[in-house]
Amino acid sequence: MTLTRYDAATPSDLNGTQAVIDVAMRAAQPHQLEPGNFYTLVTPGGGVQKVDLTGPEHTGVPARKSGTTVVRDVDSFLAYFDKHGDESTEVYADVESRTITAVLDAHTAEAARWGGHRLELRLRATSAWTAWMGANNDLMSQALFAEFIEDNLVDLVEPDSATMLELAQSFEATTSAEFQSSQRLDSGQRRFSYTEDVQAKAGAKGDIVIPATLTLALRPFEGCEAYRVTARFRYRLDRQKGVLTLGFKIERPEDTLSAAFEDIRTLVDDGIPEEIAVLNGAPAHRF
Repeated sequence: MTLTRYDAATPSDLNGTQAVIDVAMRAAQPHQLEPGNFYTLVTPGGGVQKVDLTGPEHTGVPARKSGTTVVRDVDSFLAYFDKHGDESTEVYADVESRTITAVLDAHTAEAARWGGHRLELRLRATSAWTAWMGANNDLMSQALFAEFIEDNLVDLVEPDSATMLELAQSFEATTSAEFQSSQRLDSGQRRFSYTEDVQAKAGAKGDIVIPATLTLALRPFEGCEAYRVTARFRYRLDRQKGVLTLGFKIERPEDTLSAAFEDIRTLVDDGIPEEIAVLNGAPAHRF
């Protein structure tokens, strides 16, 4: 092998060498990468490494809107819809679950979208509706029935609350009485006759008359109007023991729930843009 030694370098040789050194130094210097971009790096072994800085953990901005927001009334539904909905948003009314769902990023006619940003109106029963339905078709003692009526006087329309309060107090006052007979009156009301032992003397007799039906004003769901609901009185008289139990049966409560849901659906339909129809059903499941 022949070795060539250069004792001195010419100016041109020095300039070329310095240029190579400068390139090498710049390649060795660390560079700050900008979020939101892709980068390809050549590794020391000659490989290629891809660096993705487009994710939300780098940019601080989510890639897309997602999640399901749950609201409880129409006004809240429309407020959120106005902020996030567009002309391709789809709205579904599910009668079975009594929910209304908006898929805010539904597919357009031309392209698919994620369908992951949703708004759901999930109706919640009022405390009054829950109370009356909880006692529906159950027979109670006089004391419990009187207590129930007193606790829910505000929901009574006919007979009025004053009349029903007086009736409840009559039941409370005769809890120790012995009920002997019942009679249906021409008005549809029912009269119960009782005998009460007063201080071991001759029994004091009396009557209690109850109406055939109650008319209630109940809001089935929070945020909806009150509906007229009819409840028929029920009773059982044990003549051997002289015990009277009382209750009521709500007439066709499902009809009231359906009417309330349909009215809420109409309010939603009136509040969203005309070009968006409220579809009967439920949106597709997300995978």
